[in-house]
Amino acid sequence: MTVAVVGVSDDGFLAEVTERAEKVSRKAPAAGRPVDLIFYGVDHRDALDRIASLVPLIQPDGAIWIVRPKGRKEITEAETMAAGKRAGLVDVKVVSFSETHTAEKFVIPVAKRPRKP
Repeated sequence: MTVAVVGVSDDGFLAEVTERAEKVSRKAPAAGRPVDLIFYGVDHRDALDRIASLVPLIQPDGAIWIVRPKGRKEITEAETMAAGKRAGLVDVKVVSFSETHTAEKFVIPVAKRPRKP
């Protein structure tokens, strides 16, 4: 599994993902080199505008996890869900990422994924 971690600075998480993934990058992947998962940390609603630009950077069956602070008015679950949908994604999971952060998982809808030969 290949993973890109963008804007998430939780040392415990970084150690765990590095232990489990084949390759981990601390920046967004280059165009044409999609990864399986992107963990994208956001602290304010303005950062949600970048989600659409991350979609081409994941494998068709990959996912983007949006990691955001819990219970803060600067960015809400509703805003995060709406931003994912605007980017053409569907939300499939919400988890407690840590004591201070929540994460929402978004994927490309199955009907919009390229067919495998």
